[in-house]
Amino acid sequence: MSTPFIIKIVGLFLGVVARSLIPWLRKLRQGEVHGFDRRYFYSALATFILGIILTLVLFPQFKDDTAGLGFSPGSTPGFETYFRLFCLAFAFGFGWNAMVLEAGQWANWFLADEAGSGKKG
Repeated sequence: MSTPFIIKIVGLFLGVVARSLIPWLRKLRQGEVHGFDRRYFYSALATFILGIILTLVLFPQFKDDTAGLGFSPGSTPGFETYFRLFCLAFAFGFGWNAMVLEAGQWANWFLADEAGSGKKG
């Protein structure tokens, strides 16, 4: 495994974990939950698996920006280049998990709306 691949996967994983833990910690502080609900784990796991697939499709080859950083074309990428890659993967994991959670909320809203309209009719 190459260094860019590991950075992408770790960044994606930490983004998904951060997005999963933030709502749980907020609810824990407010006293709404008492333990870690499995649905957080399942949504994070599904998001991480889908995120890996999309990451491999969207970032198939790591092309460092050594020309833009003032390095010679044959030099190895530095810390700043890897940090940019990590931030991109972290944000991708965070945002992707937010989209999956929001889609789940919308799906629950539609299902509740259908169940409610079926009871009225």
